[in-house]
Amino acid sequence: MIAKAKLRYLRISPGKVNQVARLIRGKSVSYSLALLSHLKKRPAHSLLKLLNSALSNARNSGQVSQDLDNIYVSKLIVNEGPTLKRYRAAPFGRAVMIRKRTSHIELELDLRLK
Repeated sequence: MIAKAKLRYLRISPGKVNQVARLIRGKSVSYSLALLSHLKKRPAHSLLKLLNSALSNARNSGQVSQDLDNIYVSKLIVNEGPTLKRYRAAPFGRAVMIRKRTSHIELELDLRLK
């Protein structure tokens, strides 16, 4: 592990974030950056910012040069955060709960040994 980044309390459900996370898990950073910048899903923007943050953390620690093909996403975990509970009116005077789900994301980068 050469760099870590965490994103907590993202207001997108973990299932939706995990769909995008599956696309970049285990791939190189250069491929992941290109894919996330052109993907038309809502979690892609947040994952792109998180990947750039992890890459910046790696550069600041002095472990990475400019070559992004040797770095890959070694761990990308999407967990469920706290759920915001809201209510809306339903027929016959009832109330129905609306669950607004949040996500916690952990990302780790590592060097690929040749």
